[in-house]
Amino acid sequence: MLSKRLIVCLDVREGKLAKSIKFVDTKDIGDPVVKARQYYMDGADELVFYDINASRANRDITLKFVEAVAAQIFIPFSVGGGIRSIEDATKLRLAGAEKVNVNSAAVKRKELISEISGAIGAQSTVLSMDVKKTTKTREIPSGYEIVINDGTHMTGMDAIDWAKIGEKLGAGELVVNSIDADGTKDGYELTLTRMIADSVGIPVIASGGAGKPEHLYEAFAIGHADAALVASIVHYGEYTCRQLKDYLHSRGIKVRMKF
Repeated sequence: MLSKRLIVCLDVREGKLAKSIKFVDTKDIGDPVVKARQYYMDGADELVFYDINASRANRDITLKFVEAVAAQIFIPFSVGGGIRSIEDATKLRLAGAEKVNVNSAAVKRKELISEISGAIGAQSTVLSMDVKKTTKTREIPSGYEIVINDGTHMTGMDAIDWAKIGEKLGAGELVVNSIDADGTKDGYELTLTRMIADSVGIPVIASGGAGKPEHLYEAFAIGHADAALVASIVHYGEYTCRQLKDYLHSRGIKVRMKF
């Protein structure tokens, strides 16, 4: 049985670590490079860095911050935001990212997934999905719709269908981010996470809503996630990565312990 992963998310806006609630009311909360080093030392399994304004502003991701973070850590590092081509993905890999995350650009041109996967490998290609509940169940049977451009544009795409397409096109794992749960600290959207995890054969990362250790346990035990992404609860010092892993270990979840 593979160990479950604890992934810390660094949302970056104009060079500052930022945090929002349901993709609005975004606030700057610190230095992403300093925080990356802190989480690495405290036992995080991976870090993911999102340049949250890159897609909406139609600009490339800021490579200098990727390089600065990569120089501070020695764990897998995933980067997303504004990736629109193989060239973008290659630049990020050269800057120190082990994995690249595609999101809005892949929805607009799904061939991007297979192009990047073919160039750098499925294991380094991550499809991030921003998802919101919808009442349009006739058009979207699952009840969950894909949203792009930092939560500003509804696409009419069913999240389950998009997950399956992403896997078929060569994504090696999926980040399932619930906009409804984002920043609330009320727990992950377990129904959504489990539906997608049970529909694909690649790892699924639960994202959005972690507020206490029990929520991570639920993501694994109920949501069938392979990894759990956290942000607010570690950014604001409520829990450390070590404390979260200690709790999961005590509940019988297999995690990599750092001694």
